[in-house]
Parts: sequence; C-alpha cells; structure tokens
Amino acid sequence: MNDDGLVLAAEDCEETEFIRLHRFTEYEDRIIKSLMAHGPVLLRGGRGSGKSALLIEATRRAHSSLPTVLAVYLSLRHLPLLEASGNDYQQFFTRLLVDAVNDALDKAGLSERLPSRIGPEDIRSALVGLASTIRKRLVLMFDDAAHIGRETDLGDFFGLFRTLSGNGVSCKAAIYPGVTKFGTRFDVYNDATVIDLARDERTPAFAEFFREVIRARYSGLENKFTKSVLADEERIYRFLGRAVLGNARAFVFTCNMLSEHRAIGLTELTSCLLKLGADYYWPLLEELKPKLGIYEPLLDPAQDVAERLFKHLADKRATSFLLHRDHQHRLAKVLEILEYVGFISRREASRTLKSGGRGGRYASNLCTLLDHVPQRRVTVDLFIEWSATADEPAEIYSTNEVLNVPVPDPDPSRNLAVLALGIEVLGNRNVYPYGLTEQKIQTLREAGIVTIQDLALAPDEKLRKLPSIGTKFFNRIKNTVAQAIWM
Repeated sequence: MNDDGLVLAAEDCEETEFIRLHRFTEYEDRIIKSLMAHGPVLLRGGRGSGKSALLIEATRRAHSSLPTVLAVYLSLRHLPLLEASGNDYQQFFTRLLVDAVNDALDKAGLSERLPSRIGPEDIRSALVGLASTIRKRLVLMFDDAAHIGRETDLGDFFGLFRTLSGNGVSCKAAIYPGVTKFGTRFDVYNDATVIDLARDERTPAFAEFFREVIRARYSGLENKFTKSVLADEERIYRFLGRAVLGNARAFVFTCNMLSEHRAIGLTELTSCLLKLGADYYWPLLEELKPKLGIYEPLLDPAQDVAERLFKHLADKRATSFLLHRDHQHRLAKVLEILEYVGFISRREASRTLKSGGRGGRYASNLCTLLDHVPQRRVTVDLFIEWSATADEPAEIYSTNEVLNVPVPDPDPSRNLAVLALGIEVLGNRNVYPYGLTEQKIQTLREAGIVTIQDLALAPDEKLRKLPSIGTKFFNRIKNTVAQAIWM
C-alpha cells in the first residue's frame, strides 16, 4: 500500500509533506482567498472533505505572501473543550488561543507576546491591541469547532467567535453540515459568511481535482487504467470522485486499493467499490455509534434508512434523489448522520418535485449503491451512467413510504460512550489504518492508561517518557486518539 495514503488528515502532516501531497484547483483557491480575507467565515463540509487542508493552506499562504496578516491555525480537538461549558470552556479556549497566537508570533520572527494568564473577558481587547502594535490583521483559523455528538456547548464557542470578530481580527471556523448548533448569541447568516465545501460532480473542476490528487500522491496509477475506462480521460476521474461523493479522505482509501492492482479496468473498479462499501463505509457508520452521545439511539434507524434508500435508488437506476421536505423534517438528524459519514451529500437545499411540493436533492455514494445493483458489478453501461455530470434524481414524495422508519427521541442521559472504551480499539483496523500496534497498546496499559479518556487526558510529558515512544509514535498516538473521538 502506498505510504502516502496513510496520511489521511491534513493536520497530521508535517509542512513539507503537506505541500507535497496537497493540490488545490481554482475552486479551492477561491475558498482559500476568502479564508485569508476580512470578515468572519464558516467553512462547512462533511468529514474528510478537506476543511482542515484549506484552513492550513490559507494559514501557510498568508504567512508567505501577506505581510500585513498574521494567520493563526488552532485545532479545537481537545477533550476538555468537549466536556466543559460556560466559564470553564471559555477559560480553556482562551489558554489554547493565547498559546497558538504566541507560537504564530514566534514563527513570524516577532518579539511581541500575549500575557499567558489573560482571561476570556480580556482576550478581545488584547488581540486588538496586538494587531495594532504589530500592524497586522489577525486571522484566526479554528479547526474542528463542532462535534456530532455534543452540540449543547457550541454556543460557548460561537459566542467567543462573534466577540472576537471585528476590526483587526478575522475569525474563520470549520463546521459540519447540519450538526452544528450556534447558540442564542450567534446568528449564522448575519454574523458570518457560510461557504459550503461540497465538491459537486456537475462542475468542470470536479474531475480536475481528483486527477491532480492522483498525480500528486500516486505516480504511475494513471498508467494502470485500461482502455475500458479511458475512452474519455475525464470520465474515470469523475467516476472515482463521484464514487466517494467528492470526499478527499475516502478518495485516498480508494486509490490505495486501486494501486495494489497491476491493471485497472471495470473488474477492478467493481471489487474496489464493493470493498469500500463493506470494509469502510458500513464499519464507519458503526464506529460512529459511541461518538453520538444523546443521538446514539438514532444509529439503527440511520442504518435502516440507508439500506432502504440504496435499494430504492438501485431499483430506479438513479444515483441521486429528491426528498420531500416532510421526510427531511422527520428524518433531519438521521440524514445528518448519513451525510456525516459520507453515505449521502446534499446538493440542493430546495427543489420542486414533479409529484408536488419541494424538497432537497441528495447525491449518494456509489460504493454502497453498487451492492444493491443487479449482479453487483460495474458494467460498461453503468460506468458511463455513473460518470456522467448529472442524472435524473429519484423522487421520494410526501406519501411515499420507502423511508417510513420510526425515529426515537434523543436520550439526554447518554454521554460520549467512546471515552470509556478500552485503548485496544485503537489497534490497526480499517477505520484506523495507522492505529496503534499491540506493543504500544501494552506500553500504555502498563503506564495505567487503559481507556480512550485516559489517553486523551494524559499529559504530553508522560507520554513522551514512556519506553519506545519517540516523536514519531507520540504523534501517531495523539493523531489516533483524536480520530477515535472526533473522526
């Protein structure tokens, strides 16, 4: 397997590796410019869609090409932020922000520093004062601002986001579609510009992006495509990108599988998609269960809806569907879960159904859809259909019972069950392809670290002092536990 494929998250890359592995089309360049510009921005996209890469690239470009800007990247993947609320949240957030700003000042060769003990009540004026002193606009890039299983405390973050934004300070944040609650102090459409990161197969840049990813990460893979899939060069890239709904992380998994073949034709595409469905997408949905918190009871309905939906699409020979708003409202959280793990992706918020009424248009991934197609294989005709720029969506109208699945209420008594899981679940698996070896897991156990929560809260100094834990494995441990909690 290509080692490049094991670097799945942009925030886990060293800068030189980040530059080597990432490519940005004109579409991404426009988003990056918005992230570097004035004004608050929310970058909304599904898991693995590339939000972190865009925030990091915007930070990198601002540092190298905008002398009047100090860009600060801050990942909020910290367990205390997930568990805290109110003043505790604000205090911990402020400490993280102060450290991140001071690190950015150091990297920029500037001597100014924010006081280490500054509180949340003074952070806004301190940042404005700093911007004036160094004569640079501060651009704060907040990554991983939301968590699908814990929404109640996000009002704390967005209250701070709104407070910090203004003259001299521009705030940007990455959020998930549908799973973010903004609190009472934040009006999403008045207090920020929302940019949806949804790579749409109908756009000209769609195939170009995935072609560039292959050329950057998988030299020689293009030469393996057979004539059966190369009648139109753009078609194969559109098909592969379409198979994973434009998701960059899932595309890396796809290319890793394909790179194991000496030649890639329709047979290899079939086996790859079926394997992704069985070994990646469905396990990913199950892996999400302990991270859902109060929404854990909705996982079984989500699986049921997915099975019914893909069977319906296969029967209709469609890859997308129009869902009446009555169903959208009733299945709102279920659809968010399916969108989060990459089963579906909303392409249009509202569109008229031929049968009457309005609803959203969603595209489906092809990996799970193929399992419901007759003969379960990619034929020439199916390859042409599925690599087209558009299709005729199947309609699921108001009285259609195909998705008539009972949806239970959230359970407020549930916490994030993932925190109580033993660290053995972090071993190498499909969901954690660069997880921990049994030897490293045993080393952690001997140090009294037995649950994911223990590992997430363990001081860095303690981890670094453990036997056989060098810098490489220290980073792998931190990255793996972050995946386990935040995905």
